[in-house]
Amino acid sequence: MDNFTINGIQQVGVGTENFNKSWNWLIEMFGADLKILEDDTVAERMLPYTGGQPQQRHASINANLQGGGGFEIWQYSKRKPVPVGFEISVGDLGVFAAKVHCRDIAAFHQEISAKWKDVGAVSALPDGTPCFCVKDLYGNCFQLVQSDYLYIEQGRLTGGIAGAVAGVTDMERSIAFYKEILGYDTVVYDRTGVFDDWALLPGADGRFRRVLLRPAQPRTGAFSGLLGPDCIELVQALDRTPRKIFEGRYWGDPGFIQICYDVTGMQALGRFCAAKGHPFTVDSCPDGEQFDMGEASGHFTYIEDPDGTLIEFVETHKIPVIKKLGWYLDMRKRDPRKPLPKFLFRMMGLVSRGQKRPE
Repeated sequence: MDNFTINGIQQVGVGTENFNKSWNWLIEMFGADLKILEDDTVAERMLPYTGGQPQQRHASINANLQGGGGFEIWQYSKRKPVPVGFEISVGDLGVFAAKVHCRDIAAFHQEISAKWKDVGAVSALPDGTPCFCVKDLYGNCFQLVQSDYLYIEQGRLTGGIAGAVAGVTDMERSIAFYKEILGYDTVVYDRTGVFDDWALLPGADGRFRRVLLRPAQPRTGAFSGLLGPDCIELVQALDRTPRKIFEGRYWGDPGFIQICYDVTGMQALGRFCAAKGHPFTVDSCPDGEQFDMGEASGHFTYIEDPDGTLIEFVETHKIPVIKKLGWYLDMRKRDPRKPLPKFLFRMMGLVSRGQKRPE
């Protein structure tokens, strides 16, 4: 059997019309102030999704030390971002919401409602888990979900990304994809009906089939402690034809642009995906070289789910711990299955904590 592991959701990409405004909003609302990396260069290897031309962009990955995946903020630098030309509804194809860890739904609902307007009422997922939705500056939906996961205490009510919600056209086909390729082999719930936890979103009064998937076993790998547990919720609209969120637009345009997974054993993963009928559509290192991402380096690839939602894989080779001192961690010189110690992330938090930026 090929030797690779899926180690958790590294980040969910959020295309934006204004990098600094989105940066500041995510820090203020969700405490995403740990800057993992920042890069302002040309995306040369995403040509299938950028009109066949390299594109200049400004991107960063910000995380919350309390645990969860990161938020990748992404904006074109020399091309005007193209917003979606319609109002995204529940069940539209692609990622239409991202889930965020929250340790106290009632308390955080009160906290965020005092400083932000687009906040839905407290409700519950089909399995009874307390939740509520928030829209950001540009209408992206984040669903706060009750979670006890805590990596490093920061005195906050929120953590990072807990999962993603994607619209699909064929539930059984999509379940098979996410189970086989990404290891989501446990069905938490499978419900059909009308649900009130999405009342903040258009189309929430329709009928849907919702399936929440998790991996049966805890994720492993160097970053698994920080990334924490993850899930994917698949949503199929039953009484309307959903629209593809990125139809006619480029990767990186406003919206949730991809779900990114931290992985180990990229070449083995590539062979596995190809054998299952999902070959890499983008490969940053087709000849096994190292790809430089400004402050970090590694190997990234993409596949598509059955409805075209982009799934990114990243195998990290080097990350900065204290950039000013030239302290970088070479991931290839350590056991990839062994979680990194918490003190490294504490150090990164001390020196890489993002400050608000002028808008």
